[in-house]
Amino acid sequence: MIRAGIYGVSGYAGAQLLWLLLNHKGTEVKFVVAHSQAGKEVTELYGNFKSIYEEKCLNFEEANNKINEIDVLFTALPHGKSAETVELAYKNGVKVIDLGADFRIEDEELYEFWYGTKFHNPDLMKDAVYGLPELKREKIKEAKIIANPGCYATASILGSYPLVKNKLVEEDLIIDAKSGTSGAGRAEKIGNLYCEVNESIKAYGVASHRHTAEIEQELGLEGKVCFTPHLIPMNRGILSVIYGRLKDGVTEEEVIEAYKNQYRNEYFVRLSKEPTETRWVKGTNFCDISVKVDMRTKKVIVMSVIDNLMKGAASQAIQNMNILFDLDEKMGLELIAMFP
Repeated sequence: MIRAGIYGVSGYAGAQLLWLLLNHKGTEVKFVVAHSQAGKEVTELYGNFKSIYEEKCLNFEEANNKINEIDVLFTALPHGKSAETVELAYKNGVKVIDLGADFRIEDEELYEFWYGTKFHNPDLMKDAVYGLPELKREKIKEAKIIANPGCYATASILGSYPLVKNKLVEEDLIIDAKSGTSGAGRAEKIGNLYCEVNESIKAYGVASHRHTAEIEQELGLEGKVCFTPHLIPMNRGILSVIYGRLKDGVTEEEVIEAYKNQYRNEYFVRLSKEPTETRWVKGTNFCDISVKVDMRTKKVIVMSVIDNLMKGAASQAIQNMNILFDLDEKMGLELIAMFP
C-alpha cells in the first residue's frame, strides 16, 4: 500500500483528492492537513465523508512530524505555502505531487513576473517534472517532485499540442477558456457569491492570467499565446477553445491525422467529431477534444474540455501517482461521467 498525506484538504481540490484516494485500492491515507481547521474532523468540513473518513485535520507542524510515515505527499495549497513542507519531504525521500504552482514554471524570472513573489525552492527545481502524463510520462516515472499542471493549462496544452508539435499553425494562438466557479477556490470572496455569479459570465485575468506561463512553456511559445479565461455559473468544468491560423498548404486531413496519431494510445484523451461538452467529462479524468478546420478562413478551431477538479487537479495527481509508483495508470480513475 502506498501511504499518502494531503496538505490542503479544506479546499475543493484537496477534498476531491481525498475522495479519490479513499476509492483507490492501492493507497492508504495516513493524515490530512487543514491548517485553519486543525482539530476538526473532516466530516465537519464535508458531510459526504461521514462513516467513511472521520479523522481529524492536522496543522502543518503536526503533519510535518509525521512526514516519515508516508510515501507520497500531496500539497494542494496556494503558491508559496508549501515550500517548507516540500523541502522536508524531499530530504526524507518522500515523493511530492504539488497541485500548487511552485514548481510549474522552470524559469525563475518568469515565475516572479507571473506570480509577483519570490521563486521558492530553486534548488529543488532540477528534480521537478511538469506532470502532464500524456506528454511527460517517461520523466514522471523518475521524478522526485511532480508539478501537477493547472486546470486551464491542462485543457489548453492537450488541445494545442498536436498543432504546435507538427508545425501546422502559425505560432500565435488565441485561447478562449471558460471555467466553473469551483476553479476560483473555496475561500470566501464576494465575486464568488451565488448572486454575483448566477446568470452572468465574465472575463478575468485578461492578458495576465498565470496559467499563460505554463501553456507557453510547455508548447514552446513564449510570448505567443493570447489567453483569456472566463467564469461561468456552474460548479465544475472547463472549456478551452483554441484558435490557430493554418500554415500555407496544410489540409484538414493533416490536422485530423495529427490528433489521431498523438492521442491514439492515450486512454484519458478522447477525440470527438462533434463539439465537446463539459457534462461528458464531469467527475472523470478524461479530456475530450474536437477539432474543426475552417478552410474558408484558413483557421483551425479546437475545443478541449475537462473537469477542472479532476483532470485539472486531483485525478491528474492520482494519474501521476500511479505512474510514479509503477501502478496501472488507470487505477482508481476508471470513472464515467454521471448523467443527468
